[in-house]
Amino acid sequence: MKKLISLNVNGIAHELAVEPRRTLLELLREDLGLTGTKKGCGIGDCGACTVLVDGVATFSCLTLAIQVNGCSVETVEGLTKDGKLSRLQQAFVDHGAIQCGYCTPGMLMTTTELLRRNQHPKEQEIRKAISGNLCRCTGYQKIVEAIQEVARSENEEI
Repeated sequence: MKKLISLNVNGIAHELAVEPRRTLLELLREDLGLTGTKKGCGIGDCGACTVLVDGVATFSCLTLAIQVNGCSVETVEGLTKDGKLSRLQQAFVDHGAIQCGYCTPGMLMTTTELLRRNQHPKEQEIRKAISGNLCRCTGYQKIVEAIQEVARSENEEI
């Protein structure tokens, strides 16, 4: 039996009837067409599905859609404003921190949470924050360098 939920996704209010066992990942990708959030492992090990729920990095593959009733959800699509990449997204591009790109949305969302909490994290804090996001293409160095560029900036906007 479906349950009616309401949530705000990337600044847009939605009211949807969902099956109790439906995940947030499925709702985002299949119901709302927000395919930037990726399904990787499906068990919370890879971080590809990371989104922000009320500002907290959350694995959407492990979160039921009914659990976010009344919440604000931010996906990687929400980082781009008026067709322009965020500073963090642009830093990933500039530093070559994107290879296949599959982990990138989760990395960006995890890092967005980090930088909103701590605008100037040290390298060790960055590496700890992204430790739940697996990347099979890189040694993480370019990703860390991109994050450090944004962290060194005095501009508060991520």
